[in-house]
Amino acid sequence: MSEEPTVRKPGCEAAILFLMPSSNEVEIKFKIADLAAISEKLKESGFRLKTSRTHEMNTLYDRVGQPLRRKGELLRLRKYGSEWLLTHKSKGGSGRHKTRVETQTNVADGEKMEAILTALGYKPSFRYEKYRAEWSDGTGDVVVDETPIGNFGEIEGPPDWIDRTAQRLGINTRQYITSNYATLFLDWKKRSHGKAQQMTFQEIGKSGPTL
Repeated sequence: MSEEPTVRKPGCEAAILFLMPSSNEVEIKFKIADLAAISEKLKESGFRLKTSRTHEMNTLYDRVGQPLRRKGELLRLRKYGSEWLLTHKSKGGSGRHKTRVETQTNVADGEKMEAILTALGYKPSFRYEKYRAEWSDGTGDVVVDETPIGNFGEIEGPPDWIDRTAQRLGINTRQYITSNYATLFLDWKKRSHGKAQQMTFQEIGKSGPTL
């Protein structure tokens, strides 16, 4: 089947992003004090390890004046191991859980995607790095993130399932975090008086965590 030509209209340089399949992302984050303990709880709760601990680098893109950030939106290029993923997220909904419309697609060549974004007027606005392991029970996912500012988990799935899973893992609703990593990084900077501009192990002055 041949593709119809795309007509570019002024101000619609990123229209290609909205041709990708979208879904509602519902999730919460929580702080992890003991990585070994949370892994054991996940096993006991029937979760299987979907992806073992893998290095991840994320770059957020925006235009001059940061219009996406002002609208509460996000455009991200992620390298997870050897795989690349381009993601757009809408402004999040308020509530106990964080809810956003997420549109994403795999990218064969991350460097070429970077060149395309740059050509469209987007520039890197923030980078954050982590090591991530992914767990699933078939209904939703729990990820374990080791970051330069601490260890965090994310529970993503149907709202009721999120609450049940959190309870099984010993997490109460007061421990829910709905901030993204850019906001958590800014909070960390305020508390620590850190000078880093990017949330990377090198810039924050820490080596990558070990197993």
